[in-house]
Amino acid sequence: MAPKEKEALIFLAKHLAVGVTAGLVFCAAALATDAAGLRTLLFAADSVGVGLYLLIGSVCLTFGSVAMGVGIMSLGDHADHADRDY
Repeated sequence: MAPKEKEALIFLAKHLAVGVTAGLVFCAAALATDAAGLRTLLFAADSVGVGLYLLIGSVCLTFGSVAMGVGIMSLGDHADHADRDY
């Protein structure tokens, strides 16, 4: 693996970790405050584990993807393409 490729993967992994952490904090806050009755509904279900897995998994996937996207979008600068006509 080339050093540039490794650097890019580390960059994305760091942003993914930040996004997943934010997703975990969001899920913990939503469950702790029982926002919209989510905790009550979730823990009244027959399979709490599946519900928690789906909630945490989907939120962390979304937050991680957004964090990676923000990281990628913040790399470039319009000055990099000043010679092009848009």
